[in-house]
Amino acid sequence: MIDFDPGTAAPTKETGQRNGGDLVVETLEALGAKTVFGIPGQHALGLFDAMGRGNLHFVSSRVENNSAFAADGYSRATGEVGVLFLSTGPGALTSLAGLQEAYATGVPMVVVASQIPLEGLGARRKGMLHQLDDQKASAANVTKSQRLIQHASGIPSAIQDAWTEAISSPQGPVWIEIPQNVLLDPIVVPPVEDALAEAFDNPPRVELVREAVKWLSTAERPAIIAGGGTRRGRGEKSLLSIAEQLRAPVICTPGGNGAFPWNHELSLQSWIEDRYMTDVLEDADVLIVIGSSLGEVTSNYFTFAPRGRIIQIDAEPRVLESNRPGLGIRADAGQALAALDEALAEAGAADAVRRSWHGASPEDVVKESLAKVKARLESQDLAKELKFMADIRDAVPADMQTFWDMTISAYWGWSCWDAREGQFHSAQGAGGLGYGFPAAIGGAVGLETTGKPGRVLAVSGDGSSMYSISELATAKQHNIPVTWLIVDDGGYGILREYMVGAFGKATATELARPDFVKLAESFGVPAVRVEPDQVGEALKASFAADGPNVVVVETLLKMFGPTHLDV
Repeated sequence: MIDFDPGTAAPTKETGQRNGGDLVVETLEALGAKTVFGIPGQHALGLFDAMGRGNLHFVSSRVENNSAFAADGYSRATGEVGVLFLSTGPGALTSLAGLQEAYATGVPMVVVASQIPLEGLGARRKGMLHQLDDQKASAANVTKSQRLIQHASGIPSAIQDAWTEAISSPQGPVWIEIPQNVLLDPIVVPPVEDALAEAFDNPPRVELVREAVKWLSTAERPAIIAGGGTRRGRGEKSLLSIAEQLRAPVICTPGGNGAFPWNHELSLQSWIEDRYMTDVLEDADVLIVIGSSLGEVTSNYFTFAPRGRIIQIDAEPRVLESNRPGLGIRADAGQALAALDEALAEAGAADAVRRSWHGASPEDVVKESLAKVKARLESQDLAKELKFMADIRDAVPADMQTFWDMTISAYWGWSCWDAREGQFHSAQGAGGLGYGFPAAIGGAVGLETTGKPGRVLAVSGDGSSMYSISELATAKQHNIPVTWLIVDDGGYGILREYMVGAFGKATATELARPDFVKLAESFGVPAVRVEPDQVGEALKASFAADGPNVVVVETLLKMFGPTHLDV
């Protein structure tokens, strides 16, 4: 490993002297970090040199944006903090689209970026390589906070504080940057022996819980929307108890998919974009919204016009009442649901009023609404799409985690995917292309790191797969057990469909693409091309294999017809 003299940045002999990079590695290890994602860079060499003396497992991606997606996937799959190392300037900037997804979805990450030497910071334009006027300002839109560390002695406390902030609700990525010479300079600070980071408490206010119970105790038609915050707050058990106490139908958003049992008699599943479901939610006299802003997709593209009262629970105060007025409860979703569950039980809310949807039981309303959705789909010539998604679901083991890119298959998955005992992960937060495969890499690494079966499924289109195709090298290098399903329709399929629907023709949506099978094989990754009706068997075979593999299906899938346009 080449060392660098902090004064001249010239190669010197190995001295064994600890530097600022050692403090970074030691602190992260003390906090429980096991794996780091990223790409080395000139200003970060002190950091990477220090990793050689530590125990962190490093996974080197091929593009920084994919490193961010991988750290995101690691966190989602394990519930632990994702750690990302970035180089200065172009490397740091390239990561931002990946960080936007983590920030929008509330994924806890600690991002350590290198910086030019201290003497180049501020208003001076010394012409240093990778120099930016204010690098951390570039991350301000996609991270919870940004810190510049100017002295090695401040590294342990800054990282500990960043870790605490990342795991405190609303969770999210936190940015730290350290100049090159601070990482390289010899230090007198002793080795880090321990570090403690505990999430800040974020309970609901007592009077707000009391008011919510009062509303729900007299509600005849309560209903629940479970968003991604429900999963991040680990509120699934309390959600189930509340729903059963109130006999309230529950629908999950794409981010909340899996928060409520799919086949429960009160489950409206995840058909959030169907007008039949919107009708039910609009008819509720009290609607509980947990961990969701009632944004574009959840509100069926802002056509949702509830006639009842809304109780909205979210850890992010900016979300509360951002789209609809209501009783806003700023709290961690898990803590709020636990408090509400207990308060409802104490008040006997389950027996306070007869639950009746205009003479029908809540269970019958759920059953009838799902039947209407099914009938609508079956009337739209979608037999191929329905079978394709059903075949994938049948092939995927019940406990396998899946990662979905922004592609037509994922849009179907938002609504129709039963996560069972696994977890459903998608890029619905920011909606950027390229998420699925690198996030799956991070997820698989994380699962294996925590001693669980690592095999996961990534689903991409041909367009989105090209954003992360280079990560085949990463998957091969580390022998990561990821099966990558690429649904190749020759272009940006969803944009093609949108444009044809809106303008009668599509422009700039068609793509030249490689032979994905040969390309994967050139990386040393086994690949197979199959017909749509063979996808299930191909996936089952790939799941039984070792290391990464690719399944390619050339087919044009359609989306189910939008219902918000008829309102």
